[in-house]
Amino acid sequence: MSDRTHEATVEETFHAAEQAGLKLAIKGRIVALILLGGMLVATRNPEGAMKFAVAISGFLALGICHYYVIDSPWDRRWTKYVFLSIDIILLSLAVAFVPPEARTDLPQIFMFKFDVYPFYFIILGVAAFSFSSGLVLWAGILGAAGWMGAFVWVRSQVIDPLEWGDIPLDANPDQFIQIFLDPSFVATGSRFQEAMIFLVVAILIATVMFRARKTVHRQLEAERGMASVSQLFGQFVPKAVAETMIKKKGILDPVEREATVLFTDLAGFTSLTESKGPRAIVDILNAYFDRATEIIGAHNGVVTQFQGDAILAIFNVPLDDTDHAAHAYAAAPILALLIFAEVPGGATVVGGTVVLIAVLIGIRTDARDG
Repeated sequence: MSDRTHEATVEETFHAAEQAGLKLAIKGRIVALILLGGMLVATRNPEGAMKFAVAISGFLALGICHYYVIDSPWDRRWTKYVFLSIDIILLSLAVAFVPPEARTDLPQIFMFKFDVYPFYFIILGVAAFSFSSGLVLWAGILGAAGWMGAFVWVRSQVIDPLEWGDIPLDANPDQFIQIFLDPSFVATGSRFQEAMIFLVVAILIATVMFRARKTVHRQLEAERGMASVSQLFGQFVPKAVAETMIKKKGILDPVEREATVLFTDLAGFTSLTESKGPRAIVDILNAYFDRATEIIGAHNGVVTQFQGDAILAIFNVPLDDTDHAAHAYAAAPILALLIFAEVPGGATVVGGTVVLIAVLIGIRTDARDG
């Protein structure tokens, strides 16, 4: 696999994780809205309940629409940013223009004294499920801007706004409550602090996401490297041996035990070289060695040496194989027929004489006492 293809595969993996996370987050958002909406509707008067029902229905429709757009032909990389932006903009508009309490004519600034601010964190949580640091950071920036934008608009409607600095340092509880509940008390510092907290939390989550993606990327790179090495070793040794060598960083512990050695040699190959050109001989040997290595590896053997047209393989070392002798004998007849695939009929003509080509095989099982 080329580097460009591998990078594309990694990006596709991350994109799939983002999409799956967004779908899961949207499901959670829908459940939360249903529960919250039910509570708000149940605790408000009919007029207020209807307004909340309409608002919650709008957010539900937006979430359902986003859910079905994901992985559809209309889905784009920027789609999730658009839906998240709409969520934040609608919430900020509600903070700026929806009356805090329909039953009483409370000033709009009282909206910032109610528990509205945590709703922004729900949107941030949805963004976090995407596993996209960019989306989380965008949610933090836009959420902080939306919260402060709504506040600046509402504050601009207040005549002679009061701040924390207008509360005397020696104020008694009654004086403090009087100013704190005054319709003109805006507490700009608190709103700015809330926006900064929201932005900082988003930056922290985005940083965690970025580091996590880097970690996963490094893991995928390491797995790719191991797969490449395993594939390379696998051309010469069984997969189990290759994996063991990789895990032990190329070091295998010495062992002393009974083993079976298999040796092959091509009879008549010298004569074959006289009738074929060098390129043809190399092609025949390469094809023969590749297939022989596959067959030996499939029977738990390890090729330890190529010498001319000969192959030396060993069974039961380095990996334990209780049936090593049987496996070597099972591989032998398959190896004996290999030459027919490269030399049709197993014969060639040299100087008018027919020369037979055959695979000679020797097998020996032995043990040395340590």
